[in-house]
Amino acid sequence: MSNILELRNKRANLWEQTKAFLEDHRDNNGLVAADAVETYDKMVADVQALGAEIERMENQMALDAQLSKPTSAPVKPEFKPTGGIVKPYATDAYNKAFWAMMRGDTSMEVRNALSVGGGDPVGSAGGFTVPDEFERQLIQALEENNIFRQIARVINTNSGTRAIPIATDTGTASWVDEGAAITDSDPTFSQETLSAYKMGTLVKVSHELLNDSAFDIAGYIAERFGARFGAAEEEAFVKGTGPSQNPGVTASQPTGILSSVSATDATTTADATTITFDDVYSLYYALKSPYRKNASFVCNETVMLKLMLLKDGASNYIWKPGLAVGEPDSLLNHPIYTSQYMPALTGTGASDAAKKVLLFGDFSYYWIADRQGRTMQRLNELYAVNGQVGFIGYQRVDGKLILPEAMKVTAMGAA
Repeated sequence: MSNILELRNKRANLWEQTKAFLEDHRDNNGLVAADAVETYDKMVADVQALGAEIERMENQMALDAQLSKPTSAPVKPEFKPTGGIVKPYATDAYNKAFWAMMRGDTSMEVRNALSVGGGDPVGSAGGFTVPDEFERQLIQALEENNIFRQIARVINTNSGTRAIPIATDTGTASWVDEGAAITDSDPTFSQETLSAYKMGTLVKVSHELLNDSAFDIAGYIAERFGARFGAAEEEAFVKGTGPSQNPGVTASQPTGILSSVSATDATTTADATTITFDDVYSLYYALKSPYRKNASFVCNETVMLKLMLLKDGASNYIWKPGLAVGEPDSLLNHPIYTSQYMPALTGTGASDAAKKVLLFGDFSYYWIADRQGRTMQRLNELYAVNGQVGFIGYQRVDGKLILPEAMKVTAMGAA
């Protein structure tokens, strides 16, 4: 914790020095001397490197804290007189049997424990629903590896689809004379549907590690699956193409934000190579005021570098580093996050034209639907020749911007 605070203070001080260096090397015309540009760029790169190191340390600290927790929370099953039964995946017996099966124990006792509550249809095909405690650990890993699970709205669904009613208008009120009739004004509704698209990954573990009782198999798999699922999800939430129009050629996936915002939702920069203060302000006020209250920015790191250099009319930098642990950097006093899946600036002019490089909006209107629960399957024979066992993890998830007017984007101009 102290190292992270020291690095944050160091980054803040270095940023102030960087800004001062830039001002000290301007001539009477406000231009920066050519021999100072290289030094300035190096200082800015050091600020970004410190930010990346702080993020790595925070992720490591969060992962250490997570892995130090027990992988199961004993819950005593309670049977109701009417024949009802608690969710079997939350019991200590199911958790122990699940990981015994993952380690290769296929005894009848283990199989019986995994069939509590009428059996698992997924298990009959070779896979088993993961225990509740492990699923929480995996979801935590997903949150650490996917910024959208931190700022979007996440819901759980037990069915394949989820219909969401949307009020496209709220109706109107009008002034009326005393005793006069009030005109009807019913709201108009539309509907968005969230589905459940399948995503999977495979992890291989050697027999030696698997048979080592000290090896934390749950933590290892949660870390690997979490990183892979998190990266794939974030890419889909940014630029996913939605339901496939060519099944068998391309797989269906969530509908990304960039696929949801149209040209009418975009502001355009003056040229194709850079972003100015005016461009950021145009984006800021293009978003309706009710959505600005909880709005955030999202961009690629190459765009972030451009934004770090912008000043307002009073010559104050509009980008501010986050100083507290876990606090994001800010732009115009709104949180700003980076995603490697947002379009990057190459600085080559025409090739950057029309790129949607900067998002600004209330990300709580981007809904992520998790279909419970996640499943895992052990592969005994496929990698046996290499002395390894494979583990396949599946999850079903969808994502969609259910209210497009809550999001605006800046696109690069063609000049």
